[in-house]
Amino acid sequence: MKYDCLIIDDEKALADNTCEYFNMFDVKTKAVYSKSEAECFFESDSASLILLDINLTDGSGFELCKEIREKLNIPILFVSARNTDDDKIIALNIGGDDYIEKPYSLGVLLAKVRVVLKRYGDSAEGSVAFGAGTVEGPKDYNDGNLALDSVNKIVTIGSIEKKLTSLEFKLLKYLTDNHDRLVTKTELFDNVWNDKFTTDGTLNVHIRKIREEIEDDPQNPKYIVTVWKEGYRFVSR
Repeated sequence: MKYDCLIIDDEKALADNTCEYFNMFDVKTKAVYSKSEAECFFESDSASLILLDINLTDGSGFELCKEIREKLNIPILFVSARNTDDDKIIALNIGGDDYIEKPYSLGVLLAKVRVVLKRYGDSAEGSVAFGAGTVEGPKDYNDGNLALDSVNKIVTIGSIEKKLTSLEFKLLKYLTDNHDRLVTKTELFDNVWNDKFTTDGTLNVHIRKIREEIEDDPQNPKYIVTVWKEGYRFVSR
């Protein structure tokens, strides 16, 4: 069975309450309470988004995230009472798309989940149907070294394919489509995340991960340059 959201959380009461609330607002949701239950879920079912706790009774949410990322490229939002910067950085570095602290507002969490589902459900990438014809979107970037393929969501450096999540690809695509100009953080939040809940810290971690894949020296980037306190500029070659 296909669900919109899978909740993986060993706090059964909280998971059940969140699941019931989401279903009440037509976000089809299933809750499981351990790493092993989550693994069993994916043997016969699927989900478009995962809410994942770090502390599970039979393992770590970090470990489970790595396992899922090896097989699936769907959004994973960590939900945890642990609020240290180290936990947040680890969660985002291993493939998490966002980090939400407990306790959370059910209404705010539902709004964020809906935005993420809409973002990943949008199918129009290269062209948009308009009347009898189409309106072509920006062509994929290719400078002979760095190349993007929007159809297959692939980034290559030379002949080497780089591994980016869907969100990282969308972020890089937006920067390359708007190369050689300042792209503010607010613009990225509005057009890549499509929500107002994303923090600077989340954006910074994703930018760092992209730099690690495409830059010769991530500490001295040549492609994605930081504009202090404003945003970023993608420098074309």
